Amino acid sequence: MRVQLQPLCSSFSNPLANQFGLIPVSSLPVSFDSSQRNGFKRAHLKLRRNQRIVISATNEQSPSIDSGRKRKVVEHICLLKAKQDLSDEEETDMLDHLYTTQYQMGGVVAISLGRISASNPENYTHGLFMRFQRREHLEKFYENPFYLKVLKEHVFTYCHGLMNVDYEAEVEDEMLSIFRKGEEFNFGVEFVILISFLDGVSAEKVEDALTSLASLTSGSPSLIVQATQGLSFTPSSKDYTHGAVIRFRSVEAFEIFMSSKEYKDMWLSKFQPITQKALSLHYSVDPVGTEIM
Repeated sequence: MRVQLQPLCSSFSNPLANQFGLIPVSSLPVSFDSSQRNGFKRAHLKLRRNQRIVISATNEQSPSIDSGRKRKVVEHICLLKAKQDLSDEEETDMLDHLYTTQYQMGGVVAISLGRISASNPENYTHGLFMRFQRREHLEKFYENPFYLKVLKEHVFTYCHGLMNVDYEAEVEDEMLSIFRKGEEFNFGVEFVILISFLDGVSAEKVEDALTSLASLTSGSPSLIVQATQGLSFTPSSKDYTHGAVIRFRSVEAFEIFMSSKEYKDMWLSKFQPITQKALSLHYSVDPVGTEIM
């Protein structure tokens, strides 16, 4: 049985926003800076005033969700705290160099990055998501001289804080899902959730909460392209034990899901009683080299 989400397109005030870092979302029309890059070019996704994207939650399945065989992947989340007076030129320099790291090492199969679209309790300003084939590829990435040079010359120059969270997950065992390729991955919203559960909480309750989130995301294929989650194995990320990345099809799809009674009820009943700390944030992913006016 699949969950039916009500198409609530206006913004909402989440009762967990202050305590758990859930971000209220704004309504369309919107205009976002790019978060997925092709070389050093910046793309933009713009919607005319009063232009709407109509999305309905149905029982149709996406080819990226629930198609059968699974493939293990390693997800890497990097959150940055940029200086307050960061200029557009400095932001472009930082994000472009981070984006091009994928071409300097093996094992990177997907990437997205961009400016976080709303304030959050920990003041992170930019997000980077990368997918690796195996853990050894991620380990080599952390030690790669080119990546370390990018951090030194093009990231730490502009940022005063950085946090990494890595976890293993499973995706559909087909090329478009593994590499996040195809039209449905060209744009949308990248939603990141980081969670730390209370000490002493049973593994069964944690598993029940995570399963509820997975069921809700997999039951919303008209809103969500792909979702992964897992236990963090990053030694430096002591604040959070679990991570999740959800790719929404559009800004409005993100709003519908976040505003839905199903999502809010799930968080209140499954996560809030056992969560010590949580952070959620999102950034837009725009079509590469495409402008919609």
